[in-house]
Amino acid sequence: MVLLVGFAVTLVAAVLLSGRADRTVLSTAVLFLASGVVTGVAFTNGAPPADDLVAIVAEVALFATLFTDGMRVGIRDLAGAWRLPGRALLFGLPLTLLGTAALGVAVAGLPWPEALLLGAALSPTDPVFAAAVVGRQEVPLRLRRLLNVESGLNDGLALPIVIVLLAAVGSEQEVGLALLELVEGVAIGVAIPWLAIRAERSRLFAAHGVYEPLNGFAIGLLVFAVASSVRANLFLAAFAAGVTVASASPRTRHAFERLGEPVAELLKLAALFVFGLVVSPQFLGEIGAGGYVFAVLALLLVRPLALGAAIARRLPRREFLAAAWFGPKGFASVVYGLLILQSGIPRADELFHLVALTTALSIVAHSSTDVLVSRLLREDREGTASGVPPGPVGRDGTP
Repeated sequence: MVLLVGFAVTLVAAVLLSGRADRTVLSTAVLFLASGVVTGVAFTNGAPPADDLVAIVAEVALFATLFTDGMRVGIRDLAGAWRLPGRALLFGLPLTLLGTAALGVAVAGLPWPEALLLGAALSPTDPVFAAAVVGRQEVPLRLRRLLNVESGLNDGLALPIVIVLLAAVGSEQEVGLALLELVEGVAIGVAIPWLAIRAERSRLFAAHGVYEPLNGFAIGLLVFAVASSVRANLFLAAFAAGVTVASASPRTRHAFERLGEPVAELLKLAALFVFGLVVSPQFLGEIGAGGYVFAVLALLLVRPLALGAAIARRLPRREFLAAAWFGPKGFASVVYGLLILQSGIPRADELFHLVALTTALSIVAHSSTDVLVSRLLREDREGTASGVPPGPVGRDGTP
């Protein structure tokens, strides 16, 4: 009950401060993370929540965000904008993994197998925090598509790499099973929305009134339930389902926006609050100086170098810098970190501490700079067109 009261109080404060946060570096994400830390220290005596609670909340928040992000692009949009995301996934993701692993060896003192596992857990960008830029109309469309598609797919693509590396360092995870889960996730994410939309279009059925926005929610909930039941990959199932709905029924996508966006935001905030319970001062105090240097360099150095090698000279300078910076780490990395922690491999606790620290720093850094990044892109765009410097821009894209 204490956790519920703490979350409710923070939610009221976030609503009251949302107008100011919409135009400044004040971030509701940081507010919920900090509130989780304070609540954990003040009312739970620093005892961390159960790993299962953190994993479940993180997975649900990530699923909801991937589902709503998938609805922003249809099959045609995905095919037409594949060149940049494809390079970011096929080249940028492995380079990020290797760069992070090299830091793990050089700075954190890890052996190469464990360092590669750490790199795999931290290589995917997070759609929950990339959405802060993806959802802004003043951000160029190609940049939004790049970040949206990349973050929507790299979570699932990183999973088999994590499983393979877990097996390499002594875990009993099965590689073939992980690959099957990926295929099943995509299949479920495509089949269930397609069948539901086909049924809704038939003469026997029709969504009407208050139930129209619930159609997309019901489809997403069914995909989540079925994918969880058969242990398919939830992340790819969510994104595939969103893309399928957007492609097969723009009307369903439009109706869902009234409900889906607030629900996804609420789940994200709940996940941040619960994650804050983990990142206590005692937890952070267990990490040595090398761990902090690793986390900072992983955010500031690896992503720009990896993305520069993958898509150099294919974007204007400011758009590339925005893409290079907005490679946030988030709930997928937390889930993978918990998977490592529960595997029982040597140095599992140390790896989870590094994952959690890097993710926490990423949440603070990236959720506090989305307004600034969007403003710079808007100034660049409008300045090129008119030569007149524009005014400030808020988080919703309005001047």
